[in-house]
Amino acid sequence: MPDASLYDRLGGEPAVGAVVNEFYDRVLADERVAHHFDDVDMVDQRSHQTKFLSAVTGGPMQYEGDDMATAHDGFGITGAEFDAIAGHLDGALREFDVADADREAVMGTVEGYRDDIVEE
Repeated sequence: MPDASLYDRLGGEPAVGAVVNEFYDRVLADERVAHHFDDVDMVDQRSHQTKFLSAVTGGPMQYEGDDMATAHDGFGITGAEFDAIAGHLDGALREFDVADADREAVMGTVEGYRDDIVEE
C-alpha cells in the first residue's frame, strides 16, 4: 500500500483506538506523568486523542479541539514529562508492531508539537 495514508497503514480507526488505549494505560501507570490526568474524564480523553491521532495521520476524522498550545496551557508540562509521554506512545506503537517508518512518522509529528506543549 505505498499510496495509502499513514492512518490506513496503521490500520484505521480500530488500530488507532487500540494504540491510544495502550498509550493511556501506560501513561496512567507512570507516576511521573499520571498526575496530569487526575481530573480528566479518560473516556472522553481517549476518544479525543483517537480523533487527534487519526486526523494528523491522514484519517477521515476531524479534530475539533483546541490547538496544542491552548489545550496544554497551564499544565506546566516539562521537557522530561513530554519525553516520558512520547516514550509511552512509541512503546504503544511498538506493542502493535507498527512498521518503523510509520512509527517514526507518528513520533516526528508528536515532536513537532513539543514547543506548543512544554512550558518549562
